[in-house]
Amino acid sequence: MRLIFVFVTGLVFGLGIAISGMMNPAKVLNFFDLAGTWDPSLAFVMGGALVVTFVGYRLVWRRDSPLFASLFQIPTSKVVDTKLIGGSALFGIGWGIAGFCPGAAIPAIGTGRWEVLLFLGAVAMGLALARILQGQPLFSRSANA
Repeated sequence: MRLIFVFVTGLVFGLGIAISGMMNPAKVLNFFDLAGTWDPSLAFVMGGALVVTFVGYRLVWRRDSPLFASLFQIPTSKVVDTKLIGGSALFGIGWGIAGFCPGAAIPAIGTGRWEVLLFLGAVAMGLALARILQGQPLFSRSANA
């Protein structure tokens, strides 16, 4: 049953990314081009996502536990440090340069565009480099590692 929910969730996410145009880096880059060919439609996509998330969290937090786990895994740290700020900045810079968000790039693999594979390869190399610099193993069996 869990795999069915995972599949349906991924399908809905991928369809949303495709329908909203988030697989098209030109559309994303035009959102960031305030002085040129600005395209505000991405703001509506983000606004819609915020509304769905707001409602979804209100429904989920009414439950004692998730559907497929014994407890909710909630981050405990509230520290805003250089790692958080630096990672956020790198994410934003990468999104602005490439026009791909890592989450949106995964469904975009289906387009067969080489740019998507290049972007995801760069993301994977960045993740590997971060693990190496932090002294963590590249591959781990734990989902929390």
